[in-house]
Amino acid sequence: MDITQQGYVRTDLTTDGVAHILFYHPNHNSLPSRLLSELTAAFTAAGQNSDAKIIVLRSVEHNTFCAGASFDELGSIQDFETGKTFFSGFGNVINAMRKCGKIVIGRVHGKAVGGGVGLAAATDICFASKWASVRLSELAVGFGPFVIGPAVERKVGAATFAQLSLTPAEWRTADWAKSQGLFQESFDTVEQLDAYLAQFCQTLCSYSPEALTELKSVFWQGTEHWDTLLAERAAISGRLALSEFSKNAIAAFKRG
Repeated sequence: MDITQQGYVRTDLTTDGVAHILFYHPNHNSLPSRLLSELTAAFTAAGQNSDAKIIVLRSVEHNTFCAGASFDELGSIQDFETGKTFFSGFGNVINAMRKCGKIVIGRVHGKAVGGGVGLAAATDICFASKWASVRLSELAVGFGPFVIGPAVERKVGAATFAQLSLTPAEWRTADWAKSQGLFQESFDTVEQLDAYLAQFCQTLCSYSPEALTELKSVFWQGTEHWDTLLAERAAISGRLALSEFSKNAIAAFKRG
């Protein structure tokens, strides 16, 4: 089977109103276009589901939270429109998280790379384990974190976003990410992370759904132009992914 067709996205809705959106891919929870499209649909559906009070984003079955873009699919891009469409997948997920009307909580149990950092940044509040190191690797393969950039910069600020963007080979610890605002809590074990998350979700579900929706709107004020902005950013990435530098770097990465 084509590896880009493997993996899944599913939503588990608890009786107390927590919609757990889970994703998995055998290649370090990387995200091909199909899974990006399914994540977008999952956030849209959860936002419209009156039984869902809050949303938790999590990945499963792998030590890595998310390795970002699927290099198998990225390496196969041969034209600008295909590239733009691929990178727009990340923008679509971020916009769905932004517009869904429900508080989105991130559970980052392991390493986050590139688009994985973007997913964490697009949550409203994010909790992590100490294993959740982060890096933005895009520059090393010929483009940059253009599509996820607005979400990351919104959380950590322009200076820290620049630092992450310009040091694509350097891992930053979960505690560092917490100090910069990407994570709000960091725990020594995944078990501690999950215990805190469960209690936090239970408490949040006891609050007024209308108040939570209004808070969501307040949190994202000033991002109303992101539909256009992220599409423009996807076009930059789509163009750069066709460069000789990018193609050679992606091929080298896939060879290991």
